[in-house]
Amino acid sequence: MRTFGFPEFLFILEAAQWTLALSAIAFVGGAVLGLAIALARTSENKAARALSTGFIQVFQGTPLLLQLFLIFFGAPVLGLEINPWIAAGVALILNSAAFLGEIWRGCIEAIPRGQWEAAEALNLDYGARMRDVVLPQAFKIALPPTVGYLVQIIKGTSLAAIIGFTEITRAGQIINNATFQPLHVFTTVAALYFVICWPLSLLAARMERKRARALAR
Repeated sequence: MRTFGFPEFLFILEAAQWTLALSAIAFVGGAVLGLAIALARTSENKAARALSTGFIQVFQGTPLLLQLFLIFFGAPVLGLEINPWIAAGVALILNSAAFLGEIWRGCIEAIPRGQWEAAEALNLDYGARMRDVVLPQAFKIALPPTVGYLVQIIKGTSLAAIIGFTEITRAGQIINNATFQPLHVFTTVAALYFVICWPLSLLAARMERKRARALAR
């Protein structure tokens, strides 16, 4: 057994790069799939709306931890070899897509109906209406909640420790098992999460205030 010192702190700090990498994968993949879900939720196609609604209900209605378990332990049952990286990435992408898709669906529907009707009056098809009229306006509305949700993605990566993915929380568990100093170890883990997430929370709040001031004018 050893004491918690600078080498142990460095080990946890180095694991932060994997937390950030997994968060980036989850956000980018979730954003791409989430945009498709948001567009399907607001489309004129009933089948697309039904499928996207079902996807959201499944992934918002079940815990992320359970989704990680099902993907990591379920894939080998289907004959697929999968490692913690892939399992964590897939689970977080699907989970993030469900929440981002619903956030963006709300932002799209927040655009005044007059804008939709003006686009229809110009004889624009659905794709052109979304690309040229609706999405540019919805993007401005969506920025604050999207940045805010990125904080949730970063914190959600901590659950990947349960399947053996070595990010900040898992690194803390490893060091704690060697030092038996949970107060020192997990205070350090919490501090690292705070340092990563706090600037994003401030940014989201600042963007929200800026938008509120713009609307008040």
